[in-house]
Amino acid sequence: MVAEIFGDRRHAWAFWLGCLLVTAGVLLHLPMYWMGRNMGFHLAGMPMDAGMMWGMVMIIGGVGLAAFGLLPRVLADPGPVGVIAPPEDAPLTAAHWLMCGLLALALVIDIMKPASLGFVVPGMRDEYGLSKSVVALLPFAALSGTVVGSFVWGWLADLYGRRASILLSSVMFVGTSICGAMPDFWWNVGMCFLMGAAAGGMLPVAYALLAEIMPTKHRGWALVLVGGIGAVGGYFAASSLSAWLQPDWGWRIMWFLNLPTGLMLIALSPFLPESARFLIHVGRGDEARAMLARFGSVLRAVVVSPEVSPPQESHSHLPPVDRRYLGVTIALTLAALAWGLVNFGVLLWLPGALVAEGVSVQAASGLIARSALIAAPTVLISVWLYSAWSTRGALALMLGLTALGLFGLLLRGLGVEALHNPVAPLALLIVGSSGVISILLPYTAENFPLHIRGRATGWIAGCSKLGGLLAQGLSVLAAAPPLAIAAAIVGMLSLGALGLVVVLGRETRGRDLRDLE
Repeated sequence: MVAEIFGDRRHAWAFWLGCLLVTAGVLLHLPMYWMGRNMGFHLAGMPMDAGMMWGMVMIIGGVGLAAFGLLPRVLADPGPVGVIAPPEDAPLTAAHWLMCGLLALALVIDIMKPASLGFVVPGMRDEYGLSKSVVALLPFAALSGTVVGSFVWGWLADLYGRRASILLSSVMFVGTSICGAMPDFWWNVGMCFLMGAAAGGMLPVAYALLAEIMPTKHRGWALVLVGGIGAVGGYFAASSLSAWLQPDWGWRIMWFLNLPTGLMLIALSPFLPESARFLIHVGRGDEARAMLARFGSVLRAVVVSPEVSPPQESHSHLPPVDRRYLGVTIALTLAALAWGLVNFGVLLWLPGALVAEGVSVQAASGLIARSALIAAPTVLISVWLYSAWSTRGALALMLGLTALGLFGLLLRGLGVEALHNPVAPLALLIVGSSGVISILLPYTAENFPLHIRGRATGWIAGCSKLGGLLAQGLSVLAAAPPLAIAAAIVGMLSLGALGLVVVLGRETRGRDLRDLE
């Protein structure tokens, strides 16, 4: 199976050699970590030895080799593939369920990386003796990396292929685990940026792959459910592993978890399919047929009107972006920015604002926990709305709930007595924002044609992090606005996104993706 999966790559040996070099480079950093076992695994101020330096060289070279090995073969004469497409009404098979499980696992591992930040910051601040403003640079660097990664990996997915992009992201996961052995805070900041770049790239590519392989009648619920499992599972895994490992192994162990989890994804890669649509698009009809055979499907010829010429494939297979999609791109971009400002701005500033009002930390945490409990079934509700009601309507509804929650916080800040207890507006805000992120990327993947789907999904994913980057930048500069003003600004942005989604968005429920081609 390994030979079948990597048969379309120019130099598969380079990929495996690169993986070996990256893994060996990480292992050369473990002695430094183990040296701190009698000091609570505190390494601050310790000099970096020659093994660590050579290990970093091996990691950089290994990532480069792996990327080279994943380059697809150049076909001397691909020949005409014709206009062929996989059936959109195919039944679900064991291969479909296996793919959903693998992508859900990949998203759990992907989301676990940035989710770990909240659990390592207290220990890192204590070890390095950092102020709040300085330690805030760590999540700022990680978010910066996710923005860059989303943009770059979306482009790579349209060039290399979906599976190859996920694999390269996994190799980078392994390499960035050396963050756990860095004796200097600024090395941690740099490694967090690279880890964010790897994590930011996997999410949009996984959605693009899932959208292109699932049959139409199962695509909607599968996209939202797999994404929801990834989000909930990622935060659960990060919190559970932190509670289990940190008391004995220190905060650094959370970064070393990138090693086994990244290698796990690479080991499972033979079971991860490439998108048959992508293979067709780049002129690999035989490989597309073989891939679809794994899912119990066959390619069917499509009759083309004499007036319509079959699409001609360029060797770059990256044609210019179609301006017809500019409107929906603007709508989804605003929705993504609004969500990032809510998730990484308003919701992070809220506990501090409540404490500043005289509410105890324990009471503030309890209020937020109760609101989150009310919002817990959001993923299942989103799955039903998206698959059984309306894809565009579901996104618009969740944006509306987000705006209602934000305006509720605004009215509370203006002194409305009925909203003195923030549970109601906060529950609306959490329900809305959770629903938005559960639906946003699946809806994006269904709104763009094959040749730009990776880039489009990467762009929207990057913008969702860009909103958070703006919010964290204000925190680093100690310039965060009062909560009521922030809620008003982001609420207006959410309403603007809602209006554009209603006017410019497409209804994709039950729609054949071939309609976009």
